[in-house]
Amino acid sequence: MSAPTVSARPAAHHGWARAVATVLTGLAVMVLVAAFGLWAAGAADLPDGAFPRVVVATLVTAVGGSVELSGNAGVLAQTRAGITVIPLSVTLAGALVIGAGFLRPLRHRAVASAGELGGWAARIAVLWLLVLVGLAFGARQTFAVDVGSGTLSDLTGLFDVSPRVGFTANVPLTVLFGLLWLAGVLLLALLVAYGAPLPARLLRFQESVRPAAHATVALLLAYVAVGLVTALITAATRGHAPATLALILLGLPNLAWLALTLGMGATWNGRVDGPFGLPMPHVLDAILRTPDVSALNLRSLTAHDGRWWWLVVLDAILLLAVAFRMAVRSPARIRLWQHAVHLAVALALAVLMICLTGRVSAHYGLSLLGIGDVGGGLTGELFLRPQLWQAVGLGAVWGLVAGFVGALLALPVRRRGEVERP
Repeated sequence: MSAPTVSARPAAHHGWARAVATVLTGLAVMVLVAAFGLWAAGAADLPDGAFPRVVVATLVTAVGGSVELSGNAGVLAQTRAGITVIPLSVTLAGALVIGAGFLRPLRHRAVASAGELGGWAARIAVLWLLVLVGLAFGARQTFAVDVGSGTLSDLTGLFDVSPRVGFTANVPLTVLFGLLWLAGVLLLALLVAYGAPLPARLLRFQESVRPAAHATVALLLAYVAVGLVTALITAATRGHAPATLALILLGLPNLAWLALTLGMGATWNGRVDGPFGLPMPHVLDAILRTPDVSALNLRSLTAHDGRWWWLVVLDAILLLAVAFRMAVRSPARIRLWQHAVHLAVALALAVLMICLTGRVSAHYGLSLLGIGDVGGGLTGELFLRPQLWQAVGLGAVWGLVAGFVGALLALPVRRRGEVERP
């Protein structure tokens, strides 16, 4: 059989005009998701017209950029603040739109040269670089903190130490990580989409990489869909519609993918103190609001409500479903153990991504005359971080088992090529 040839296609089909449309559409979707989410969370009431700048800062963090907090309360006081969180709803929305725009002019093709793919990606990257620079310079604001009334207010007025906090994007880090984010999105789009062309030299890898990558992304999106349905049902039955909308538009994947790892048996360590809190479900806040660091896992969840064991069942059902589909979409010559290994590697990488992007850390404090935190609702700490390698190892084990069982179930319906016995 002759080697596949690269079909000629005019460059105008994926030239600068289409690159501009791809980048601007992705940016617009991210802005809308972030703005409505922050509005639902009450950020529109921030002082000094800070809302637009907060939206920009949210976009910076959504693509992996760095936003640094600072505080100033005069010569006799000191503020300390820091926050690390990625609004994965905004991240996911931008990734889906930009990934789809990148793949659209390449559809219905089997092969594309490395130069063609690189040139098309480079056009998007150049425009995305300009967007990142604009976002980095626009994500800066300083505004006053309302200390309320009472003794604390009198002290801050007496010593002229009204606290102010601000944020500034780190331009070099934002540009660097923003470009790495874009590269990851474009690469993942090529790996996941069955209709996306690859260079001829890489076609031999698509049988092992593409089905597993597609199955893993399908699993992550399925968990987001389950989380969305759960959030809407909770809002309909228990109220709190604005808070639920803010959760959906800012942090739904954060919670959905956290639930995925918990169902696998992973443990996250964390603590909640002061005015900070975690979004729904409230059991997370109940477990973590302790004097010491607490463990968030199936054991602590089921101690509050035995129904949380359903996370294990949900993991098993969804993993078997995507493993079965992966096997059906793979050539028949792929052996059972190969399916298991492919899904184990893909799921371990997915869990690693969840652990790195799902970390949460926040702290704010005001000290007066060098004597500790003054409290008054102005001091708090929140953090949530995984036991990384335990979670990655459990993801690999789940992928290994699900990949083997799913491939075994798919044997009777496999039709691509000659079926081999395991």
